[in-house]
Amino acid sequence: MGLAYLGALFGLTSFYLVAPLGATAVLLFCVPNSPLAQPWSAVVGNISAALVALIAVWYIPGPWSVGIAVGSAITAMMFLRALHPPGGAAALLTALNPELAFEAGPWFTVVPLGAATVVLVLCATVYNRLTGRNYPFRLPKEKPEHAPRLGLSTDQLSGLLERYNQTTNLGVADMGRLLAAAEAEAAQHRFNGTTCADIMTSDLITVNPMTSLKEAARLLRKHRIKSLPVVDAGDTLQGVILQADLLGMIAAQGRPLARKQQARQTAGDFMHSANQAVPHDLPVGVLLNRLAEQGSDVIPVVKGTQLVGILTRTDIMRLLLQGSKERVAA
Repeated sequence: MGLAYLGALFGLTSFYLVAPLGATAVLLFCVPNSPLAQPWSAVVGNISAALVALIAVWYIPGPWSVGIAVGSAITAMMFLRALHPPGGAAALLTALNPELAFEAGPWFTVVPLGAATVVLVLCATVYNRLTGRNYPFRLPKEKPEHAPRLGLSTDQLSGLLERYNQTTNLGVADMGRLLAAAEAEAAQHRFNGTTCADIMTSDLITVNPMTSLKEAARLLRKHRIKSLPVVDAGDTLQGVILQADLLGMIAAQGRPLARKQQARQTAGDFMHSANQAVPHDLPVGVLLNRLAEQGSDVIPVVKGTQLVGILTRTDIMRLLLQGSKERVAA
């Protein structure tokens, strides 16, 4: 009704306004993540398409004017990176019956057509935010927490979309989310739902942040292990001490100053950050990619913030080798 009122106010019938804008509304409200539905595409696409069509029929009268008007409008939208399918409808309607547009002048592309599109974009923004959808859709400046684990950059994902001519159908962020979800699903099926908790080592030797480095080295040597998780009194993971990190300390034992410094150092001073810890219910297949990318030898497993186990490359290799004889025989 609002669009019809605008049409009557500026001397255009509601038919010529509602037809293309109805298609705009479908995109804005139903597929808000589509590149075709973004504010720039909607507003600039509708305005530029109608304006180019008006210029085309003004200077090219005759039977070819309609085709040239629509083709020129599509070209203009693509050049402006504002491809919007309803813009083609706006161009077609303008070319088929340009008299009313000529009477209103070039401003009809801005008011009411452009103004009505802006109103639709604003309404769609409110509606999509209230329903939990992200509109307008923008790529985050920082790397998202749940980024795709395929090792592909934004430019590489964009290149794939361009290679298969899908840039107008799917956004880079949407493609990344789909690929990440497919990867996680494939990993889940590959290992029959095996999680980190299923294969982790749960019988752990741990130290607290105040444990001396000498005691930490003694525990590593005694139990023939390569890492020592550092936890507080409530078993909350604080960090990890690796056997390799103590080699430098041992090499420096001949220097008196180094011996004095080492005598004062504790596990809390020497430990690595616990930011590589993984949740206990993480599928193992997903963890394989993390091991490959980060080159980690030891990964703490937590439930909430509490340490519940440790995963090593040996644990992963043991899982990979399960059933290997049956697969070779098959």
